[in-house]
Amino acid sequence: MSVDFALDPEMNVERHEELVRLWTDVSNAGGAVGFVPPVTSADIRPQADEHLAAVAEGRFRMLAALQGGKLVGTAFFSFNTHRLMRHWAWLVTVMVHPSLQGRGYGAELLRAAERRGREFGLAGIRLGCRSGLGLERFYASAGYKEVGRVPAAIRVSPGDDRDDVTMWLPLV
Repeated sequence: MSVDFALDPEMNVERHEELVRLWTDVSNAGGAVGFVPPVTSADIRPQADEHLAAVAEGRFRMLAALQGGKLVGTAFFSFNTHRLMRHWAWLVTVMVHPSLQGRGYGAELLRAAERRGREFGLAGIRLGCRSGLGLERFYASAGYKEVGRVPAAIRVSPGDDRDDVTMWLPLV
């Protein structure tokens, strides 16, 4: 079954819960989306609420991956407010449900984000990722270049520090 993409889909109680479940499932599968397993929906909900509040305020735009009308992936654009950096945006909370990973949906999501970034008139998209999971190779396969790395900036657990890697996709 194919995946469709929607920008800022209507957010009702059901869609909100789909986001929380998606984020919980991705986190518990080891996805690098801001949490370390095990997590519950109660752990995820405050962060999901913050993202959705930012969408409502216009600071974020939500790109939703939908399969059969159900939320199966996301990428959020986080726009800069600094007047010298408004020409690019962060791409945050990029995730695809674990049951769909390895089928090319993540690459489709990144291509959809690139198209939207161009439609927004952005000169580039920047994202951060956690080292140690092969994410740098995945993003590089979509055209992103590593432009920075802060060693041991992410503490997954005591004794397990990972690099914070910054990736950049030029759009012009």
